[in-house]
Amino acid sequence: MSVEVKVPQLPESVEDATIAAWHKQEGDAVSRDENLVDLETDKVVLEVPAPADGVMGKIQAAEGDTVTAGQVIGLLEEGAGKSADKSKSAAGERGDDGSSEKDERAGGKAESEPSAAQKGASGGKSAAVLSPAVRRLVDEHDLDPSRIEGTGKDGRLTKGDVLQYLENGESRDDGEAAQPAVERDDGAEAGDKTQSPDVVPPAERRLEQRVPMTRLRARIAERLVEAQRTAAILTTWNEVDLGAVGDLRKRYRDRFEKEYGTRLGYMSFFVKAAVEALKRFPVINASIDGKDVVYHGYFDIGIAVSAPRGLVVPILRDADRMTFAEVEKSVVAFAEKARDGSLTMDDLTGGTFSITNGGVFGSLMSSPILNPPQSAILGMHKIQERPMVVDGEIVARPMMYLALSYDHRLVDGKDAVQFLVAIKELLEDPARLMLQV
Repeated sequence: MSVEVKVPQLPESVEDATIAAWHKQEGDAVSRDENLVDLETDKVVLEVPAPADGVMGKIQAAEGDTVTAGQVIGLLEEGAGKSADKSKSAAGERGDDGSSEKDERAGGKAESEPSAAQKGASGGKSAAVLSPAVRRLVDEHDLDPSRIEGTGKDGRLTKGDVLQYLENGESRDDGEAAQPAVERDDGAEAGDKTQSPDVVPPAERRLEQRVPMTRLRARIAERLVEAQRTAAILTTWNEVDLGAVGDLRKRYRDRFEKEYGTRLGYMSFFVKAAVEALKRFPVINASIDGKDVVYHGYFDIGIAVSAPRGLVVPILRDADRMTFAEVEKSVVAFAEKARDGSLTMDDLTGGTFSITNGGVFGSLMSSPILNPPQSAILGMHKIQERPMVVDGEIVARPMMYLALSYDHRLVDGKDAVQFLVAIKELLEDPARLMLQV
């Protein structure tokens, strides 16, 4: 009996999806709840599990096709898995001429070796726990997941783990490190015995590659253009001395990590300072809806995170109720989920104010763009020692430039400047965060 494989109900505000990758081809044996296909939406990748055991039948939507909720994208022949496996096994024992394939030297049947990815699926790290992005890399490079050390939660593999494994030249499962190809000056790869006569020297090559824009990248582009077109974006600047925060971190770093199982970073201080400043200037936490201004009585802070598919902004819900440790754990968890592609729509929906940290990439100054419909975004940057005048003397201090981009349609310059000054003062005297003064 054929069972329809349908696109699941898509998250709210998502109209359609794109077929990112089929993990089963027509004729492949399928187990119930095994991931059949990845669907890419504007923000996240969704998995479509098999509704029953069987064999993959007709695939009705190819990779790259746009699909909608409820659409039939394939058929599954229910309960045919065992017979199909037997047929394949029998076919594997006979050649095209019907003769039996024997290994004369060993005196036994020649059996096809499973791929490294298949071997890994039955090993220490099951394919069932691999995220779509990780599984795609493992399949593409024929890797054994059990041989890769996972740094994610509970030893889970992340995309970064696989990329690091490949970068180290350990993608071959025979134990021999794969040697990177080195291009010679004549255009051939090092180690090649021959060279095609029509090879073009590197100096004369003018290569181009055209690839379709991912849905996430297209959505990012659309929202950025929308923000520039609809909002009156203005940026105000200031700088903050992070010496006091740095001293606190050094003093309590070990005790904090031992007590809560996470490191004490700078982001928790910025989140708590932003929340306190938002309480003082509620217009910064507001948004425009048509001709109305919506003042939000809660503090959902978006933290910009760089992911393999592009920039995403997961949300810290009710950040005002979170402890420093809860903020740090949540930010680390979001970063891991962004790397392995497991962020959900709920992680990314909403938000009343955002923080982006270009300093992790070495940015000294930048002007962040609003995340509509939010009215402001705080930009953090690289901490750099600079000569500052303190009590009449020039001393080296760990300084950071701060940027606040805001929608001037709603936020006056006075409020924006005072908001940023409030953040500066709270960070330069972090005891005020604890006392809320």
